[in-house]
Amino acid sequence: MDTGLVITIVVVLVLIAAAAVLAVPWQRSRRLRSRFGPEYERAVQEHGDRRAAERELTERERRHAELGLRPLSEGARRRFEADWDSVQERFVDSPEDAVRQAHGLVDRLMTERGYPSGDDDRRIADLSVEHGGTVDRYRRARAASERSAAGEASTEDLRSAMVHFRALFHELLGDGSTASAGSAGSDTADPGDPAAR
Repeated sequence: MDTGLVITIVVVLVLIAAAAVLAVPWQRSRRLRSRFGPEYERAVQEHGDRRAAERELTERERRHAELGLRPLSEGARRRFEADWDSVQERFVDSPEDAVRQAHGLVDRLMTERGYPSGDDDRRIADLSVEHGGTVDRYRRARAASERSAAGEASTEDLRSAMVHFRALFHELLGDGSTASAGSAGSDTADPGDPAAR
């Protein structure tokens, strides 16, 4: 075999190997961005470093896989739907109470599905694996609920909290994935409007 041909083959193989090595992190980043959505960017901002953020997100995936999440029975789904309708109807007359009850209902639903209770930061991290597009809305709803408990939330804060709680509620009520969230509503839906349910 000609020496020039051998060198060319070696160079091509080295380039292919280098491209493969460089592609692995890019593919991991792309997969994590796709899975976590806005939560990916939030993690990068919090860590100030893409690699550190990706390590954390990968760890979240590992922990999430060990949770043993379960779907709801049809009876449980109907009970949760009825409870949500009742909470939402209260919004018109008592928005603070409705937001507090919505928060509690979403927490109960998460527990029923198998998310661990107790550590709010851990629960949010676990939720972010399948609900990366909704988990920040849940954070905002929780913050508004806390402001409401302190008597510092406006009616608009409370309305937004209900809309945000409803988004996660509907995702969790379905099969638990964001794909079942078509009925989650938008930021502009009125929680007191029966058509928004």
